[in-house]
Amino acid sequence: MQMRINIPPLTRVLLGLLLAISTTHQITRYLFGGLDPELLALIPQWSLFYPWVYFTATFAEQNVLTLLIAGATILYGGKYLERAWGSTEFGKFVLLVTVLPNFIATLVYVLWFAITRDDSRALAFIQGSVALQGAFLVAFKQLVPEHTVTILKGIIKIRVKHFPAIFLTANTIAGLVIGTDTALVLGWAGFFTSWTYLRFHKKEAELSGASTGGPTIKGDASETFAFAYFWPDVVQPPIAAVADGLYNALVTIRVITPFSAEEVETSNEQATARGEGGLPSLLNQGGRRGGGGKREEAERRRALALKALDQRLQAATASKQQPAAAPPPAPIGQEVPTSSTEPPPESEQP
Repeated sequence: MQMRINIPPLTRVLLGLLLAISTTHQITRYLFGGLDPELLALIPQWSLFYPWVYFTATFAEQNVLTLLIAGATILYGGKYLERAWGSTEFGKFVLLVTVLPNFIATLVYVLWFAITRDDSRALAFIQGSVALQGAFLVAFKQLVPEHTVTILKGIIKIRVKHFPAIFLTANTIAGLVIGTDTALVLGWAGFFTSWTYLRFHKKEAELSGASTGGPTIKGDASETFAFAYFWPDVVQPPIAAVADGLYNALVTIRVITPFSAEEVETSNEQATARGEGGLPSLLNQGGRRGGGGKREEAERRRALALKALDQRLQAATASKQQPAAAPPPAPIGQEVPTSSTEPPPESEQP
């Protein structure tokens, strides 16, 4: 019986690149005494002479553990996103979130060297798939925010929308305490690159459209994909205030175009359509199976129905609290009827 490999084509290519580049990098670094390590990994001081390292550095892992993590990220994340977006759009996304974060990290380390005059900053190895991991988590937050991932046979349950904050917090603490500063910089760079692209630039067909090739929308203006919604509820108000101020400043200087009310409404409908099960399960691309997916679907539908009912009740309450409108004035020469109990005068017979 022939075994079928159910992996989309571009994801296979990325897995092959990961294995080939990581293996070659380790061979040149260890077996040959570190011969030309800058050919695959990114070193700020030499990166301008080897521009391809802005791409290859993402797939040049340092050890077996990080190689396995990167492989799992590309396998499961790539399978899902490539099927959700298509190979072309997924390829553009991967190219963006590998090259741009590495370029941002180079600028950070060059500036760090210029301030501290520490040669180790200019000669730091910037490599690994941390930026790609952060970018994938942002994409999952957009597509399946309410999907629940169970770990250790259900002992730990985490919703997908919480993963970006957990990921960034862990990398920030590790970078400040342990000294993994490259992971800290790459994690944040990958997060911001992915969110900015998906929020303001990526085009996709409307899920409510009857067929493919219909109308498209640019970016994701939905309220649940705003920057503040990536963080716990407690800290959302101050983060939203800062983010809104920066957004208004960028709109004022015409760096970005503000979202219209129609775009926000369309994006909210798009997010609702995705939440109602328009996309497959995170780890099971064949569709939802078993009772878990049905229960999650029912919970989402119930939450949407309760929200709609609450809005109707609030509207009804507001309308009841409004004062009754005064009766229109009577025409000139006509008496206004009163609440008197006296019977009306009899009309004259002709």
